[in-house]
Amino acid sequence: MDRALEAADLYGRGYAPRIVLSRQVPERSFAVLAARGIAIPADAEVTRETLQKLGVPAEAIVVPEAIHDNTAQEAQTLRRLALENGWHRVIVVTSKYHLRRAGFALRREFRGAPIEVAMHGTRYDDVNPDRWWTSRKDWRWVLSEGGKLLAYELGLGA
Repeated sequence: MDRALEAADLYGRGYAPRIVLSRQVPERSFAVLAARGIAIPADAEVTRETLQKLGVPAEAIVVPEAIHDNTAQEAQTLRRLALENGWHRVIVVTSKYHLRRAGFALRREFRGAPIEVAMHGTRYDDVNPDRWWTSRKDWRWVLSEGGKLLAYELGLGA
């Protein structure tokens, strides 16, 4: 919800007339639960409902049908949406540790498109990249994102 809170704030301050959510590949356990008669709403649906409770009107929330397995796929969907709708600028809200890698994916996908991409880390993210070595949570982020970032730097990131 860190990203949703930041997106709602940006919307409320007039920086963004729409908020685009992405659908993620659901965990296998969601299908197992559904087979047992227990329906769990997808993250995008929970986020949409939360944004509406925060005052974002339903018509300002865009949830594409595409299901994404990685940041590169999300970038492809966002580029398509931006071009189809004539958007000139998009603000991508993500966690502080994900900013650099997401930026690689977005800049690569939007190369040549007449659309400005602004990367924005959520202030609700309780990590501290400037002092990553002081917190177990930050260590986990560094280890997780570090390898993925290296892959992007080498041109291997999908």
